[in-house]
This record gives sequence, structure tokens and C-alpha cells, in this order.
Amino acid sequence: MKLAAIDIGSNAIRFQVSTVLTNNKTHPVFKKLEYVRFPLRLGHDVFTTNRISEKSMAKFKKLMKAYKLLLELYEVDDYMFCATSAMRESDNGTELANAVKEELGITINIIDGNREAELINRAISSYLADQTYLHIDVGGGSTELNLYAGGKKIKTRSFKIGSVRVLEQIDSPVMWEDMERWIKEYVKKEYGKVTAVGTGGNISKIFELAKLKPGSTMSVKKVKQIRDMVESYTIEERIYKLQMNPDRADVIIPASQIYLKVMEWAHAASILVPEVGLKDGIMLHLYEQSILQQKLDL
Repeated sequence: MKLAAIDIGSNAIRFQVSTVLTNNKTHPVFKKLEYVRFPLRLGHDVFTTNRISEKSMAKFKKLMKAYKLLLELYEVDDYMFCATSAMRESDNGTELANAVKEELGITINIIDGNREAELINRAISSYLADQTYLHIDVGGGSTELNLYAGGKKIKTRSFKIGSVRVLEQIDSPVMWEDMERWIKEYVKKEYGKVTAVGTGGNISKIFELAKLKPGSTMSVKKVKQIRDMVESYTIEERIYKLQMNPDRADVIIPASQIYLKVMEWAHAASILVPEVGLKDGIMLHLYEQSILQQKLDL
């Protein structure tokens, strides 16, 4: 079985095709066949003008056409396009989704923050033990927080704070205060030691630069050290010396500030960084749908 997940974010648009390898259809393994990350920063338009510009809309349609061709070439069995904060907040996001549906026959699901968090949680659940975790997913336009205690997710919330918003200096002080208040209210002392779980391209890059063993946790001190090291480089040096994509080089510091603030407020001394995200949650959702359909067909 081949599945494809398309994550239409605020800073970039990710496309992945995977073959599903199953062990008695209980523990699927997704073997990556193709991965494309295109740096179309929809958030720049939306968070400043509330609209996706004509130029970005034209690029977006070309990109969707290219992705459709890849879906056909790989002969995927099922796929899902999900758009997050930039498209859901834009005045013309639905209009763009409708135009893509009409011109290309592609359905774009504009999902809310809770649905986004739910899909990402599917991907990280296998990495969590019966402990207390605060999952932090920082995107370009929003941050999703999910609190786990006793092996169960007990609280979830989406905040309009993201790396692109902070970079553009259009993040709201009120939203920061709201996030701090939410964390201090729900991350209770009786839950014991809290471990942060970080998802998103920026925390993955920080973990890579820390040169830690896969599966190990990264201390707050180490996150700050890497943040300070990256901040000491110019944007050009980050691209050429640290091998960052241009659209990663400018948002990694704002993103690190969000992770560190959340960890500080939650009193989390370390962070686990599984290499998963929204696209992985979409893959699992599609796989589970296919298994359910097979059972219904029997």
C-alpha cells in the first residue's frame, strides 16, 4: 500500500509518499519513497494582510499541480491534503481551496488547531511512556500544546503564536499571557516531573545541531546553548556553515524562544524530539481508515 500526506503549513508545504510495511497489520512501518519540502511562506501574507497574495496563490496552484502529478506517478492508494493556520486564518483560504478543487480535483482539508494537534498526537503516542509530558508543536502560525498524564492526553490547546508571527513581530502579548496562564493552570505539581516533547522542523534542527544520540532527551541548557550558537551567526552563515534552508535560517531563533518559554513555564528540564510531525499523523490516519474499510468490505 502507498499513502501520501501533504502538510500545507505557514512556512512551507511538505509532501511525502510512503509504502506501508505491516506486521500482521498491527504495527505499520512507513517507508519513505519521496519527500518534497517547498518553501512557500503563506504565513507572511496572511499574518500581515489577512490574505494570500495573488502571487502566492499562483505559485500554490502550480505546486498543487506538481504534487498531483507525483501522486499519479507513484500510483498512491490514498492521500490527504491538510492546511493549517495560514489558510484557516486567511480571508481567501477557502476560496483558494475551492479553486484548487475545481481546477485540479484536489480536496484541501483546512483543519482547526484541535484537529491538527489530534493528528500529530497519533504520530508521537508510540514514543511516550506512562509519565507526564507536555507536547509542544511549533509551526509558522500556531503552537499546539498537549498535556499527557498517566499515559492519557488530558488537555489540549492551540495558540496563535508561531515562528513566522514572532519573526514578523505580529505575535500578540495577550496570546503569550494566555499561553503562560494555561500552562500554569493545567501543568500541576501533583503530576510530578514534566518532560517536554518537541515536534516541528526547528526543534528537529536544534536537536541535530546538538549531536545527541537518537531517542535521547535534550536539556534546557543544551537548547539554550544551540540557540545562542545559531544566533551568533548571520543568516548567510546559518545557510552556508550550518546547512540550513533559507526559510529555516530566519525562523529558528523565534521558534526556539517559543519552546524555551513553554518549557520554563512548565518547569520541564528536558525535551524529547521524535522525528515526526503532522504528515506522519496523516499517514497513520489514512492507514487506519484503510484497515477499517477492509473490515467493512469483508
